[in-house]
Amino acid sequence: MSDNYRTDSLSAETVSQYEKKIYDLEQLLEICRSLCSTIEFSTLIESILYTCMGQMHVLGAGVFILEALDSNILLLDNNYNGMDLDPNITYQISISHPLVSVISKNNTVYTKDELIRALPEGTDLKMITSLHPSLIVPLMHRNRLTGILLLGDRLMMNEETRFTAYEKEQILAISSLAAIAINNAALVERSSTDMMTHLKLKYFFMQVLGDKLDTALTQESPVAVIMLDIDFFKRFNDTYGHACGDYVLQTVAKIMRSAIRSEDLAARYGGEEFTLMLHNTGKEDAITVADRIRTKIEQYDFCYENLHVQVTISVGVAEFNPKTNPTTSPRALIDQADQALYISKRNGRNRVTFADSKIISEVKLPE
Repeated sequence: MSDNYRTDSLSAETVSQYEKKIYDLEQLLEICRSLCSTIEFSTLIESILYTCMGQMHVLGAGVFILEALDSNILLLDNNYNGMDLDPNITYQISISHPLVSVISKNNTVYTKDELIRALPEGTDLKMITSLHPSLIVPLMHRNRLTGILLLGDRLMMNEETRFTAYEKEQILAISSLAAIAINNAALVERSSTDMMTHLKLKYFFMQVLGDKLDTALTQESPVAVIMLDIDFFKRFNDTYGHACGDYVLQTVAKIMRSAIRSEDLAARYGGEEFTLMLHNTGKEDAITVADRIRTKIEQYDFCYENLHVQVTISVGVAEFNPKTNPTTSPRALIDQADQALYISKRNGRNRVTFADSKIISEVKLPE
């Protein structure tokens, strides 16, 4: 009787273990779909953080990412959640740091104490230990370290709730998926970014705008497009040289980025022309943002090699509105803003014009 009972118990336990593994595999597949379908870098990092926090039941997470020039692994401003950073510590790790060699070679997870023991005595680890991680996980892509994932304190952490070997395997699997997704997103990021201004390029902008317009149509919410052009830009190149022109472009780009939210998008459309997409933003707010940028540029002290140059911009604004302007064509909406920009230039420059119904009627929509 007792032997049969033990057999039944073992069978039930085995079934339960396999059911959990099947469930976990299904979760990994879902995580893979989610991460690999996200190409916007900031959104991907946020998704990785919340996925790891939810799957591992931790209160925080952070991701150090290898920078483009392969010289440092950095914890950037938006790459952590639920962790307190020390303002006196620089959160970057050189690729020559012993930590990189150790976790790359072993491709395993470490607790803080295990990592300290694995490194030469006296190794500076304050950029890691100050964050009080419960686990340090390598992000490996093609046998190469591309980042480091830190997990914060576990919920109700005690001896009974420490990470099991199986859970460590799970987080390694998730980190492998995250490394692939980060690599893909980084490639998209670099190929879709203007190297001078660090803004997005025209075709990436149009792709994102198209997606936002589709969503806005479903949700019946507005989307605004702002086109702006630097007035008399040619004279900066002709009078002061192309280096001055580059400085003006870069500074205007910085002012633009500082005026928008993370869910908005700024791009260099071509030459001295820029464009902005404002998510869930109607006419009045879009005009306010546009005029704020115009005013800040007009008042900004553009100083190049001790020369103070005056810079102004002309601006056009268009709004997708499901009732008054329901076009879901990115090109049509951009053309409306561009036509309004042309009117700003025709009427004296250094001003904002909204693409009203008269302007919209003059824009030829794509067939």
